[in-house]
Formats: sequence, structure tokens, C-alpha cells
Amino acid sequence: MMKENANLVIQKKSLAEELAEQLQNQIKDGKFAVGQKLPTEPELMRIFGVGRSTVREAVKILVNMGFLKVQQGAGTFVENLTASNEPMEQRLRRADIHDLDEVRKILEIAIAGRAAERRTEQDIEKIEGFLDERGRTAEAGQLEACIEADVNFHIALAKATHNEILYELYRSAAIYLRKGFEHIYVDTACFLASQPTHKQLVRHIIAQDAREALHTINIILQEP
Repeated sequence: MMKENANLVIQKKSLAEELAEQLQNQIKDGKFAVGQKLPTEPELMRIFGVGRSTVREAVKILVNMGFLKVQQGAGTFVENLTASNEPMEQRLRRADIHDLDEVRKILEIAIAGRAAERRTEQDIEKIEGFLDERGRTAEAGQLEACIEADVNFHIALAKATHNEILYELYRSAAIYLRKGFEHIYVDTACFLASQPTHKQLVRHIIAQDAREALHTINIILQEP
């Protein structure tokens, strides 16, 4: 397994995150109104069958997201019916796969040109390595490995922009997209068919031809 694969681990939700999600849904569904006090810790422990530390961590998550407000000595109250300060990781985790894919396409257009302008020889080595792996696994019909190689290829392109914000935005979205792709694609046929255009994209990036790289990424994004 390649080193970059560590970036693609899909973490399971903790018990506190699951409880926070249940409470969040109840707030959104109107079970609790703005300004209403939540049940006490012991009551929440009894209702959901969890421990005190889980309840406290779940409340902390919802406070950070802007749903709840803790008033010392008075209790925990509903602050908002929608998230006002939800961490990006949690937002991506519950995002619709189609929304994530739309963001991916927008970012890939920005990435292609900048990667062509800024790539280093080390970047090219990683990009070509993942592209070769993408082709090999596509030919072998190894869907999961092919998706992983494809995602790693595009993450490597994002890294080649040497824009840390752009890279982190793409990497974060790609982590959650990868799991969705495993349900969308039934075989590697589309990856095999698009391998030539991906090779063409890499040639333009090696040549530092940003204009042609942009043209090619738009072709790739129109492929199935």
C-alpha cells in the first residue's frame, strides 16, 4: 500500500458523534425549540443508554456547531435550529455525494492550471506513479484499488499546486467522495476508458502548459 493511502482512511463515527447527530436531528425536526432547555445529563444518559462522558462530548460537539449553548448553573439550551459554526470535517461527513462531486469538479479545474505552472519533479514522480497504478488496477478490474489510485492521483495533482488551502480543501472532499464512488461505480470500465485523457493531462502538466491542462481537465470532467 502506498504512503498516500493513509490520507484516505474513512473514520467511523464515535458514540458521541452518533449521539450528537441524533440530538441535532431532533433539534432540526422541531422537537426542541430555540431557547428550550435540553434534558439533564442523567436524563440524556437514560434516554440514549450512554455514559456521562459520551453525553458531555456530544453536547460539546453541538455547542461548537452553534446548535446549543451551556449556561453555567442553569443547563443546556437550544441556541439555533441550524449549524452556525459547524466544523468542515463534520459538514463533509454528512454532505450529499452529489454536492461533494460538484465541489470536486470545481476544484479540479482550479488545480489543473496551477499544478501545470508550479509542479516540481518530485510532484511529477508521485503523479505518474498513481496514474500507472490507476491504469494497472483498471485493466485488472480491481475496482476498489482503482478508485483509490484515481483519488490519490487527483490528490497528488492538488499537492502539486503548492497551495496548502487548495490542497486541503480537495483532500478533505476526496476522503468522503472515495466511499461514495464505491457505490456509484460497478466496474472499472470508465476508468479504463478515461486513462488516455488522464495521461494527456499529465503530459501537459509536465510541459507546464496550463492552457492545455485546463482544456484537458474539462474533457475529463465531461467523461462518464
